[in-house]
Amino acid sequence: MARAEDKGWSPYLAGALTGVVSTLSVWFVGQYFGASTSFVRFAGALEKLFAPERVQSLEYFVKTPPVIDWQWMFVVGILLGSLIASTTSRSFEWKAVPDMWKRRFGPSISKRAFAAFIGGAIAIFGARLADG
Repeated sequence: MARAEDKGWSPYLAGALTGVVSTLSVWFVGQYFGASTSFVRFAGALEKLFAPERVQSLEYFVKTPPVIDWQWMFVVGILLGSLIASTTSRSFEWKAVPDMWKRRFGPSISKRAFAAFIGGAIAIFGARLADG
């Protein structure tokens, strides 16, 4: 049972809703949802603005053109959905350094930003390596 001071959504509800979205994704689009391909395609679309000939010569983008598609909209939906969830649960906060990080590694914003960047780079590299 949740305590009165808990502000977050029920993990059971969030998990169930994630399952429903995943099922609908496969049903309507025929694909599982993901985000790593969206980042690559978005980067290609940005590069296409400045060097279209370069993008057109890359084998990856010949096979899968850099477009804004449903997966990119899914990533935007994650951002908007998390914003809606945190504001409706009254748990939204602007924090450059979370309390748990501050206790363990100190209050440095640049150290936190560097660690987040490296962690994100490793995660997306692994996802792309796995063809995800």
